[in-house]
Amino acid sequence: MSATGLKSFDSTLQTTNIWLDDIMDDLGWDDRHKAYHALRAVLHTLRNRLPVDEVAQLAAQLPMLIRGFFYEGWRPGAGVVRERRQEQFIAHVSEAFALDLEADPEQICRSVLKVLGRHVDVGAIDHLRRVLPPEMADLL
Repeated sequence: MSATGLKSFDSTLQTTNIWLDDIMDDLGWDDRHKAYHALRAVLHTLRNRLPVDEVAQLAAQLPMLIRGFFYEGWRPGAGVVRERRQEQFIAHVSEAFALDLEADPEQICRSVLKVLGRHVDVGAIDHLRRVLPPEMADLL
């Protein structure tokens, strides 16, 4: 039975749930909302460090629903965040979990990026590694 009546919506919902399940499994969580929050925080942090063309290339690899919240709030004219250090990347994700004292922002980053690597084209991940500063690319 179709959840929405539209195959493309049902498909993206199913795929998004698979990604969230993978994050929950990897982090030992049982909270889908927290997994969504992690996915969104890491993708936004990554997006803000990529040139516009790279953002579009990565977005093309994402399921439609995830692509929607990947772009949510993005201002392409604002420029690229030029931070070069892994700790700075993790600090931005940490801000999203400031009220969750049990959250490990580095582990969240690694988990979400591992799920990203599992579900998008390997060429896209290799390309991200080349575009990001080496220390930040190590998170992938």
